[in-house]
Amino acid sequence: MNERLKQLRKALKLYQGDFAKQIGLTQTSLSVIESGRNPLTDRNIKLICSTFNVNERWLRDGEGEMFAAASPYAKELEHILDSLAPATQEYLLVVARELLTMQKKLMGEERENGQSSDKV
Repeated sequence: MNERLKQLRKALKLYQGDFAKQIGLTQTSLSVIESGRNPLTDRNIKLICSTFNVNERWLRDGEGEMFAAASPYAKELEHILDSLAPATQEYLLVVARELLTMQKKLMGEERENGQSSDKV
């Protein structure tokens, strides 16, 4: 799995530090995982898959495609993003990250309260 993790990071054209930051790890922790000295936790696998739209089966077992099927909104979002000025693209990314953080918090709160998370 460590080789697939490294393959994924390179496919995304991210340095270890950038990749690690997006899933809440340090560059050193990611380096140790990629080298095979530490395994990926289930939590980190889930984070990688949700953050980078990765097919979990591929990451775990090498089966299927690297990336999960794209969202039906992906092409439209890509078109919109390409049409924006660089500063506006950066702002949109900040807003999208905030929305994701809020969604994760809401989903965590709903799980703690025993509620379904499909409302988010």
